Amino acid sequence: MSLWFSRDEFSDEERGILHRYFTNVEGPVFALVNLPEVVKGALFARYSRTPKSIRRLFLDEFAEQVEERAGTAAVGVERAEKLYDRVFFEYGDDSVAQLGGVHLACEQASQLLAKALEWGRLAAYLEQSTRYMRYDDKPGSRWRSTTPAEIEGTDLQGPFEAFLDTSFGIYRRLFEPVQAFYRELFPKDPADSDFVYSSTITAKTCDTLRDLLPAATRSNVGIYATGQSYEQMLLRMRAHPLQEVREYSDLMLVELRKVIPAFLKRVDIDDRGVAWTNYLRETRERVEEAAGKALLGMAAEDREEVTLADFDPDGEVKVVAAALYAASDLPDDQLLEVAREMTAEERADMLRAYVGERGNRRHRPGRAFERTGYRFDVLCDYGAFRDLQRHRLLTLEWQRLTTRHGYELPPEIEAAGFLRDWEEAMEASAAMHDEMNAAGHEEAAQYAVAMAYRLRFVMQMNAREAMHLAELRSSPQGHPVYRRVAQRMHDLISRVHPAIGAVMTYVDHSSVDLERLEAERRTEAKRRARDASDG
Repeated sequence: MSLWFSRDEFSDEERGILHRYFTNVEGPVFALVNLPEVVKGALFARYSRTPKSIRRLFLDEFAEQVEERAGTAAVGVERAEKLYDRVFFEYGDDSVAQLGGVHLACEQASQLLAKALEWGRLAAYLEQSTRYMRYDDKPGSRWRSTTPAEIEGTDLQGPFEAFLDTSFGIYRRLFEPVQAFYRELFPKDPADSDFVYSSTITAKTCDTLRDLLPAATRSNVGIYATGQSYEQMLLRMRAHPLQEVREYSDLMLVELRKVIPAFLKRVDIDDRGVAWTNYLRETRERVEEAAGKALLGMAAEDREEVTLADFDPDGEVKVVAAALYAASDLPDDQLLEVAREMTAEERADMLRAYVGERGNRRHRPGRAFERTGYRFDVLCDYGAFRDLQRHRLLTLEWQRLTTRHGYELPPEIEAAGFLRDWEEAMEASAAMHDEMNAAGHEEAAQYAVAMAYRLRFVMQMNAREAMHLAELRSSPQGHPVYRRVAQRMHDLISRVHPAIGAVMTYVDHSSVDLERLEAERRTEAKRRARDASDG
């Protein structure tokens, strides 16, 4: 194992407690065992807003409340293992592997690894957030970052770690002054508590400065998935071009086999998982070679931040036909002709009836809205991409992270007088990226790219998912960049399918200064109401 990880210090008593509930006490990857499901979920829910590891968080906040059990439910385990061997491994009944799930913690993962972990659709993920956490401390006397295994022990390791000192150092240097700038720009409302105001200003500061951080910045990721999903995840990770991802797949396999060994027997068998992994790797390499030849000498044309690359001109007609389907006994193609003969206003009326009176953005229409779709090409900063990438029900592909598309500059940075600091961080990122690239480390060079740099990616989704994404990501508490992307997507949908765009009533096009303020106010109101009822 070439990657360095910081370690929590535990007393002998604490280690004794942890061994009952975690598959290991030392490594960055471990499964949660012998705990009620609600406790596992609560632990992962805390990931987004705490710098603590799950094991330390468990000791500090949960251990006293968890009842110790006098043993484990081992009855029938041997028989069950034999059954799974026969049905799943011998007969290949993959659906059986959907019936066993595991909560797995993957800590100290770079941003690149986190995105590789979160690629699969059929799993639940919760990630430590750069929006609510400061990254100016040095656990284990090192920044919260990964030095790529590809350059460990080479002439590039020293310059890369010096680059980390520059990037994180600027982040640390600017945090208090930028926070003070926001306090002056947005004075406290006397009606707000100190906690609400402080939380909002801190979130605004983190939102602004997170783009200084490189893709090497570490995060903690909590995963809940079935055996089948973990198998697919590991096969992909074992074929990944980055060594960090491949090494984590080995760590994950060890821990998962402590909990659901029967579901993962195929992963490292030559004619099963190994052959599958080889296929994935060889296909990727062949496509890269063929693309290099086909696109030789071509340069990217200028595009807007969000481009509607493809849509169906008959989309509204098809959605109306699909809305009629379950309420009729007519065949699908006949309903399509009925919808085509309607006027635009009649179709709009039908869509309004199908959508109904929505009480909030969670009230979404049925699957008729899956009858048409949109393909968007997006070029926005990597920090915003990380949030948009979590929409797994759509099809999302992204290109290699580079510095060639330029970077985002928050307007407040220049207004506060920190433009030169920002430029220094961007220049250091570009220089390190280019140096690694020139040395032949094209994949590993991504670790050096600051999250302010833009990434090109495509998002293809049906109208139902588009409603969910545009309404959720445009909400006032969202990050300014992905709010802008979501608002533009809605504009483009409304331009080609006005009736569909019109029923996306919870898309928020307002301008917001303190994104988290109203959300923090609502949270505090709920907290006070709960405390009052408890009292």
